[in-house]
Amino acid sequence: MKAKELRDLSDEELAKKERDMAEDRFKLKFQHGIRQLDDTAKLGQLRKDMARVKTIINHRRAISAAGDQE
Repeated sequence: MKAKELRDLSDEELAKKERDMAEDRFKLKFQHGIRQLDDTAKLGQLRKDMARVKTIINHRRAISAAGDQE
């Protein structure tokens, strides 16, 4: 998922997407431990998408915290 698409989501949607991605990553890692995955690149892509979501969430928190201090 592209960062621009993620920026268009609300805070609640981002939090839900983060939880869903974490659950998917857990399932993929579990499957990978049991047997070989068909597409191991999914793990790396999912990890990068999770980082994008977390970056956007933290950026929004930093902006709101800076706005509260003024």
